Amino acid sequence: MLDDFEDTDDRVDESPRRRKDRRGMGLGRRIAVSLVAFLLLLVVGIGGYGWFLSSKVDRNLTHDNLLGASADLTTTTKGKKLVDDQGTNYLLIGSDARPGETASRSDVIQLVHVAQDYEDVWIIHFPRDLYVPVPGHGEDKINAAYAYGQSPLLVRTIQDLVGVKIDHVAKTDFEGFKNLTDALGGVRVTNQQASPKYPAGTVDLDGTQALEYVRERKTLAEGDISRGQRQQAWLKAMMSETLTPGVLLNPSKLNGVIDAGTKHTTVDNSLEASTIRREAIKMRNLRGGNIHFVTAPFSGYGTAPNGGSIDILDEQGMDELSDALRTDDMESYEE
Repeated sequence: MLDDFEDTDDRVDESPRRRKDRRGMGLGRRIAVSLVAFLLLLVVGIGGYGWFLSSKVDRNLTHDNLLGASADLTTTTKGKKLVDDQGTNYLLIGSDARPGETASRSDVIQLVHVAQDYEDVWIIHFPRDLYVPVPGHGEDKINAAYAYGQSPLLVRTIQDLVGVKIDHVAKTDFEGFKNLTDALGGVRVTNQQASPKYPAGTVDLDGTQALEYVRERKTLAEGDISRGQRQQAWLKAMMSETLTPGVLLNPSKLNGVIDAGTKHTTVDNSLEASTIRREAIKMRNLRGGNIHFVTAPFSGYGTAPNGGSIDILDEQGMDELSDALRTDDMESYEE
């Protein structure tokens, strides 16, 4: 498994279709903490230390009713049946709330689809400015769903878009992201686009710097799209570092990484450590080449009636993504 992540080029390969439509560029920043922690459980396996780590995860994780009434829905708002037997779907949320805030929008939205045979995982990034129908609120940016109704409404909004049941939800915050980077002793990324503080080329980042690096967009050529590229570079660097012998064979360091990746994470009430462990057993043969990154389809940029900038939903592309998810045939979507 280590060999799959040792490439020092942080760019993620894209098919011609992804490059043309910009669908393979975005990847969330803070919520990647949850993904890395989950992948770590897969890596350490099901032996004695794996059981210890899963127990630590269970103690650290906060549980909340993140699915809400959406947990009992069987159809979309338009009456289309929600598919719930074609793989497993996790919604990963990064909230932009600062300490003391009680309301916020979801700054990062990732749908992780685990294939029914557990041999492939697709991480689908939904740009926060994607203009979509929000149940009960008309059309708005997708991150507004979180502001209107927190996680349960965001779950329902995405279920309506893709037509598959979301099985579990996890969300995290800024502090978890920063602490995870520091627990690894920092990360090294290949920066594709220079900015005032970070030159193009190889850049070493500690937690504070990494947080600044992946949040930057105003000085970048394509704003959120360029920021998405940086987020992808960070995640791949994190995965590379966590899967090295220096981490995996060092109980103290691995313990610190697991701690940092779970202490600031909240999951739905049904996502216990035992559930993660069962999933880990099923995914024990997963390799880096079987983790795929795509971005939910949009056709361009526009302006909402209220004057805000939006990403215009590619309805045909979304139908194609929905078909691929509903039939557990994401390979066809990537072609």
